[in-house]
Amino acid sequence: MNTGKVKFFNDSKGFGFIKDENSEKEYFVHVTGLIDEVREGDEVTYDLEEGRKGLNAVNVKLA
Repeated sequence: MNTGKVKFFNDSKGFGFIKDENSEKEYFVHVTGLIDEVREGDEVTYDLEEGRKGLNAVNVKLA
C-alpha cells in the first residue's frame, strides 16, 4: 500500500493525479479507481496497477 497526496482531481471529468509521498512521482487516478471520494490536498493510500499509459493509482482511499 502506497501513501501520497491528491495533487489534482477534476470531479466533472472523473480523473486526477496523486503525488507519492516517498518517490515524489505522480500517478494518474480515474474515478473508477476510487474507494472514497477525494479532493485536492487529501492524504490517501493506494495500490498501483499497470494501465494503458503506465502505472495508475487504484483502490484509493483516505488515509
